[in-house]
This record gives sequence, C-alpha cells and structure tokens, in this order.
Amino acid sequence: MFDIIMDTLIDALKILPFLFLAFLLIEIIEHKLSQKTKQAVIKSGKFGPVIGSLLGAIPQCGFSVIATNLYVTRILSLGSLIAIYLSTSDEMIPVLLSNQVDASVILQIIGIKILVGMIFGFLIDLFLRKKEKKTSDLHYDVCEHDHCHCKEGILKSSCIHTLKTLLFIVVISFLLNVLFAYGGNAFIEKIFLKDSIFGPFIASLVGLIPNCGASVILSELYASGAISIASLLAGLLTGSGVAILVLFKSNKNLKENLFILGLVYFIGVFVGLFLEVIHFAL
Repeated sequence: MFDIIMDTLIDALKILPFLFLAFLLIEIIEHKLSQKTKQAVIKSGKFGPVIGSLLGAIPQCGFSVIATNLYVTRILSLGSLIAIYLSTSDEMIPVLLSNQVDASVILQIIGIKILVGMIFGFLIDLFLRKKEKKTSDLHYDVCEHDHCHCKEGILKSSCIHTLKTLLFIVVISFLLNVLFAYGGNAFIEKIFLKDSIFGPFIASLVGLIPNCGASVILSELYASGAISIASLLAGLLTGSGVAILVLFKSNKNLKENLFILGLVYFIGVFVGLFLEVIHFAL
C-alpha cells in the first residue's frame, strides 16, 4: 500500500507543472473572452448551435452555467443550450495534457464534440425550438456557482484551479492504482465494459455527475487505458460541469429538466455506440 501511495504522489508531482500551465492559459482566455462569448451567443440567433458549440469548447469558467441562465430566460434556444453542453470541455483538456496524451488526439476529441454539438443542436432547434422569449430577474454569478475564484486574479485563480484538480487526480489515481494492483487491468476494464459495445452507457452516466470530477475520472481512465476513446467521448459529451444542477435549481419545470437530462444522456450514448460500432467494424 505504501508503494501505491508513493507512486500516486510521484505521478501527481510530475503532472503538476503541465496542469498549472494549462490552467494559466485557460484563465487568460477566460478573462479576455467571458463577456464577449456571452454576447456572441445571445446575438447568434438561428446560428446559436454553431456559435454555442464553438464557444463551449473554449475552456472557460462556467460558460455552460451562463448558457443555462440564458436558456431559462428563453434568450437561448434549447438547441443552442444542448450544443454548449455537448461541446463543454470542463477539466478534460488540462488533465489529458498533463497526462501527455498526444495533442492530435485531444484536438480530435474537441473537434468531434463541436461537430456533435452543432448537428444535434440544429436538429433539436428544427423540431423543438421554442419561439417565446421572456425576461427574468435571474442573475447567476458564474464564479459563485462554479467556485472558480475567477475574480481573484489570473495567477491566484490558476493556482486554486490547479490544486483543486490535482486533489481530484490524486484521489482518483490512488483508487485506480489500488484497483489495478489488487484487481488488475482486466477488472477495471470489465467494470467499464471496455471491450463491450455497451461501454458508452456506463461512461455517459459518469459524465452526468455534476462536478468537474466526472471529466477527471474519464480522462484518467482513458489515459490509463481502462476505457476506449468512444467511451471517453460518450462521457465527455454528457459532462457539463455544474450546469445541470443550475438548470434544476433555476428552471421550475421538472419535466423539461428531466427531458434535457435524458436528451443529453441519449446523445452521449448514441455517439459513443456509433464510434464503438465503427471501431468493431474496422
């Protein structure tokens, strides 16, 4: 057990510089683009799913929460909201970068998430678009909801993000290392159905966890080889951080909230299954 703890801590120290640099870049982007992205998506009109998918993929502090607020007040269409949920990257980019996953793989993942967001966003708006708009006194402080400390300065915020995510990684890595040590790779792969076409069902459920820990778990599992890239994408597509919690808190229509949750899960599973079928067919 001591060896497992030491290996976990050593691995964490190795990825710490990469994690900090990734979050520093993300903070710079967030501080420069936050208000601009909000205005861009508000003015996007029928092209909301395109703009939303592109902006959602940019690592920003709580953009999916902003989108949720705009949807609740009917400034944003359902298709645009789903597009942003699907393309949101959360902690995936810094975690994969810190694990030294090939940059081309990360870009492919981001590209697929953007494309999926656009396609399903347009389809949803085509069939389910709600025309009415209403005003609301709802004003969500994104930093407060996501606890991202983005008003405390770029450097301090980057440090806080890095330490929080590193803590997640240490805990998750420790648990995975214990499972690998006592159960073996096959045990982990069996739990997440790696060699099964049904793997995306499990990964998509993990992605729905309303916390950045979901993307950390999925990214760490992929980096360790415990899940396929299809399952990784299935889980990342359903992950939108704390936005789902905000939706259930602010939108009083429980039936609509459950429909959105089910829709996001269905899309994640569908895309994951599609990619798994392609993989098994090749």
